Amino acid sequence: MSEDTVVKLVQPGTFTDQLTEILRSGARALLTQAVEAEVAEFLAKHSDLKTEGGFARVVRHGHLPEREVMTGIGPVTVRQPRVRDRGAAAEHTARIRFTPAILPPYARRSKSLEVLIPILYLKGISTGDFEEAMAALLGKDAPGLSASTISRLKEAWVDEHNRWKKRDLSARRYVYVWADGIHLQARLEDEKQCILVLIGATPEGRKELIGFTVGAKLRFDDGARESAQDWRELLIDLKNRGLAIAPKIAVADGALGFWKALGEVWPTCQEQRCWVHKAANVLNKLPKSQQPKAKRSLQEIWMAETKAEAEMAFDAFIEAYELKYEKAADCLGKDRETLLTFYDFPAEHWKHLRTSNPIESTFATVRHRTIRAKGCLSNTTALAMVFKLVDAAQKSWRRLDGHNQLPKLVLGAKFKDGLEVVASADRQPKAAA
Repeated sequence: MSEDTVVKLVQPGTFTDQLTEILRSGARALLTQAVEAEVAEFLAKHSDLKTEGGFARVVRHGHLPEREVMTGIGPVTVRQPRVRDRGAAAEHTARIRFTPAILPPYARRSKSLEVLIPILYLKGISTGDFEEAMAALLGKDAPGLSASTISRLKEAWVDEHNRWKKRDLSARRYVYVWADGIHLQARLEDEKQCILVLIGATPEGRKELIGFTVGAKLRFDDGARESAQDWRELLIDLKNRGLAIAPKIAVADGALGFWKALGEVWPTCQEQRCWVHKAANVLNKLPKSQQPKAKRSLQEIWMAETKAEAEMAFDAFIEAYELKYEKAADCLGKDRETLLTFYDFPAEHWKHLRTSNPIESTFATVRHRTIRAKGCLSNTTALAMVFKLVDAAQKSWRRLDGHNQLPKLVLGAKFKDGLEVVASADRQPKAAA
């Protein structure tokens, strides 16, 4: 009995495992079911419409040519059903048209790949190397990812970012804003630059990216600080595009540039220093042996139930450390009022207002995925790439807890120790509804 000794060699860039093929087949079946269900729902919505002859006006009309959509497990083929309106001519304005949401016209890549491409670009992969890099990830048959395609995508993202940063803001309002200067370590033209970011919370409690720009880092004795002029230009640009009503409160670290610009552009906006940044700065001025105990003492301040209790804990910390560790005590004491501003807002929002974490957490993934590499990005290209990443991330941002309290702030309600102050005979604060 003879045995076949021919061994099939694995070709570079190809998928050979059965699991990948099963996943791809399953994805194809699920996608087909989804697009068919979307068409069925559209037809059912218009089922009561009839032609002059009494027949259904909106009907199926075969399929569009089969096409491949690139996904995280490689290309998946799909055929999009067609829909025809038999009651109106093709050029008629009243013609009913089917616009698929699951598989938009001309879509060639899944959203996950649209996020992956700017990540790779920021990480240092050149335009000419994309085809090879994506083939290693998706297989050698990955279409539509040539150098010219990537260049066109990059140009489209720059245009999209330009439209976004010129959008009208007259219909927008933000009750809270968080500001920070982020070092991405991407291939920026100037290593001394950083990304100045502003995120806001709408009256409905939804967080949105308001604006960001490239700013310069200025060197001071106590570290790098963002330029006040760069922050001023960003805030004035937002105001000129319609964002006229100042937020109720802004949250940021002790960066002098932002606070100076905020006072000039939105002087009525209250200030809240970030407790995460402040605690880190205070602990850095103490010996390591003292840091665990000091950290617990700092937590007793910002975790206090009332502002009066926080003031007592504040005094206790200063008294305990000012004699031997004057710099740590001074670091905390200089921002005393602005560290406790959050007590004048709903208690449900305290965890959101005590820190600029909404920005830190959003950019953490971007920062970790970008490194310094040979060559650099222009500021225009870098901002477009960052915009695509953040735009994708903000779709999954959670609403603020207690968002029903935000309209009260918009209407001028006052809060003390997290509870709404009601103008009544007894003048007693009531628990927020």
